[in-house]
Amino acid sequence: MVITDPEGIILFMNNSYRDFLGAVDPVGKHITQVIENTRMHIVAKTGKQEIAEIQKINGREMIANRVPIYNGDTMVAVLGTVMFQDVRQLHALAANIDQLKQELAYYKGELHRKLGAAYTFDQIVSISHEMQQCKALAEKVANSDTTVLITGESGTGKELFAHAIHAASRRAMGPFIRVNCAAIPDSLLESELFGYEEGAFTGALRKGKKGKFELADRGTLLLDEIGDMPHNLQAKLLRILQEKEVERIGGSHPIPINVRVIASTNRDLTTLMKEGHFREDLFYRLHVVSIHIPPIRKRIEDLPELVNVLLDQLMESTGIIVKEIDERAWELIRYHTWPGNVRELRNMLERALHMMDGKRLELEHVILPVPGVKQQDNQVPTLKEVLAEAEKEAVLRAVQAAGGNKRKAAKMLGIGKSSFYQKWDKITIQPQK
Repeated sequence: MVITDPEGIILFMNNSYRDFLGAVDPVGKHITQVIENTRMHIVAKTGKQEIAEIQKINGREMIANRVPIYNGDTMVAVLGTVMFQDVRQLHALAANIDQLKQELAYYKGELHRKLGAAYTFDQIVSISHEMQQCKALAEKVANSDTTVLITGESGTGKELFAHAIHAASRRAMGPFIRVNCAAIPDSLLESELFGYEEGAFTGALRKGKKGKFELADRGTLLLDEIGDMPHNLQAKLLRILQEKEVERIGGSHPIPINVRVIASTNRDLTTLMKEGHFREDLFYRLHVVSIHIPPIRKRIEDLPELVNVLLDQLMESTGIIVKEIDERAWELIRYHTWPGNVRELRNMLERALHMMDGKRLELEHVILPVPGVKQQDNQVPTLKEVLAEAEKEAVLRAVQAAGGNKRKAAKMLGIGKSSFYQKWDKITIQPQK
């Protein structure tokens, strides 16, 4: 720091500036006698400040500020400060800030990847009428905070829909927390969902632990496989949904939460409710908006696009290129009933890629359960079983050939519309386990 009067005479210079210049007794001297390339006396004449100007002193560049000081309308002094004794310090600082910004962006991205939605509606492949209806309803309800119940067989994409709803909602920047109610032991599920206070039970963490509801605050909580939630926890879940507050195990006061709940299940909640395994009041609290995801066998027309999208994803992750699919392989893929749905389809394609030698997916690469009647040892199937299997294959082939058009398929088979739908329902409707 240096201060001069309006004539450029030095009134004050601090020790760090004196040491930098090697000036022994600068006070009382004109600024031009002490500092080379100075503009302090020029600022004194113009009255205009100069901020962050580069000034070269002793062969080194520095960043200088020169500011006139007034008492009313009268200039009484000029203040000069050095921000960096070498402009390279500024470059180093800027580079360091850029690096910190990049690291911050990376960690923000990682946090969002871990806690945010991984899928959007654009990633839901669909041309079938049934799936288009599901997407339309999901997109519509995404804008609200309404509780959503997603049902469907295992592997149909229930979690994908939950991710997409969160990503399209006002809570998209908040956390997306998933809890699989069937995968966590009953004894641990309560603490996982609701958290606990210090000393709540033997083995509890010293500072307690937040539950999934607290972690999902201002975001979305997916309760996957809600049909497997123990009956004793269902009452507590109902209270949280109604009161918008959670109480930790061992806690003495409720904690307000702002969480949107999406529940999913592959089980028939209506049947579970009738059997007394699922609370009726909780069912109706969850069943505000219900979305049922159809299985692959009910949207056969989506199969080609599903295969293409899954292959693109797998080729990117495995580095194995597929340029063509043999027609015989396609035939096998088309007429399989896919009880494991999209998950089974993806696993089959991934397995096929690793069995390939070239860039063509052949019939021998497609490993699927052998269609037909299950037999034990050398047991011969009954004529009724053989005919049922042949009828099933004929119906599936007709629907595929008709591009999913059921009426056209019935004409191709030479049967009436009502007879066709009876046979189709036998194939597509299976009791849930």
